[in-house]
Formats: sequence, structure tokens, C-alpha cells
Amino acid sequence: MAVTIYQGHSCHLARADVNVVIDVIRAFTFAHYAFIKGAKEILLADTIHSAFQVKERQPEYLLAGEKNGLYIAGFDLDNSPKSLIETELEGKTLVQKTTNGVKAALNALDAKHLFVTGFSNARTTAEYIEETFGADKKIQIIASHPTGDDDLACAEYMKDIIDNRDCRRAAEASSRIKGSESAQKFFDDNRPEFNSGDIEMCLKELNSHFVMKVNQKNNLPRIVRVDS
Repeated sequence: MAVTIYQGHSCHLARADVNVVIDVIRAFTFAHYAFIKGAKEILLADTIHSAFQVKERQPEYLLAGEKNGLYIAGFDLDNSPKSLIETELEGKTLVQKTTNGVKAALNALDAKHLFVTGFSNARTTAEYIEETFGADKKIQIIASHPTGDDDLACAEYMKDIIDNRDCRRAAEASSRIKGSESAQKFFDDNRPEFNSGDIEMCLKELNSHFVMKVNQKNNLPRIVRVDS
């Protein structure tokens, strides 16, 4: 397989067989845990305004996300995976708007297949892609944070798995994620709005037996879970 890594949420991408968008801290870790908690699907909103418009039409939907890492006034949920521990999501539809991950996913729609993941589901996703798609497929992995080593570490880890290289690099990827600039504010006592428990969840690999795929229905891109 021809696997190429890009970094940033607005890269110029060629059409590919498979695009994979990574947001470890925290968008697609949040999405992963939301599906574990029973969420039905997650719609991707390109703007805060468009998220509220969806909510107006479907008031039972839950708005989730962040702007510059912070809670968006009027949203039902922020971007914290830890906050989902006490949240009832069974059968719920979420609408997600984030600074990097969602933006990168919407920028990567020109592919036959589009997947999203954090580190928590990276191995499952990489193994699914390696097993499902043929050797002649063009695969692009997008580390959505423009400068952060967290998403890039995860991208390189996934590329090694897809390329059938030595895959014992989980600890190295986890260490780079924890040490990344993106993670540091979560350990800053002067930034109580960022919960260090989120990073603990972002660093934990889970064997959840599903991948997160982006489908388009009625021109609304949405993440759904697909059994792996």
C-alpha cells in the first residue's frame, strides 16, 4: 500500500482510496468514547452556526465540541472524553464542531473511504485498513494538528502497522503524545479548564472492535461505527 502522511487540517489532498484523519487531543478520542457509550452517529459541523442550525431542526441532538480547546456557549457538551463517563448517550446523535479534527475530516472527504481516529482506536483502525484494502490502494493519513507531535506520532504509528513494519511502537507514540505541546496545558494547575484525566484517556489503547467511518447522507457528513 502507498501510505502518505500529511500534517494540518487544511492540506491539499489528492483523491485517495482511503483517508484517515487523526485527532488525539481530543476530538476523535471523544468520538471513540461516545460510541463506546452508545452514541448512534456524530454529525460533523463546519461552523458553530451550522451546528446550531442542525440543533434548531433536531432539538434532541446533542452539540459537542470546542473552540480553541474551550467549551462553546450553548453547546450540550464540550470536547472532554472524561466528561462522557457520567453522560447518557445510548442511541443519541451528536453534532461535533472542533478546531482541528472536524475541520481536517471535512477537508478529507474526497476519498472512497474516510476514517477518523485518536490513539485509543489507532491500532484497530490501522489493522482494519491493512486487512480490508488491497496492496494497490492509495492511503493518506492526516495528522490534523498543524504543528502538534501528538497527532503526528499517532500517524507514524499507524503507518508502520499498515506497512507491516515492527508495530511495537505504541509506548513510543504514547510518550510523544504525553510530551507534546498540545498536552501540556492539561497538566497546568493554572489551567483548570483542561482536565488531565482527558490525557489519560487519550493515551489508553482500547480493543473496542469497531472503527469510525465518515459517511455522507443528505450532504451531512457523519461518523458511524463499523464493526471491525
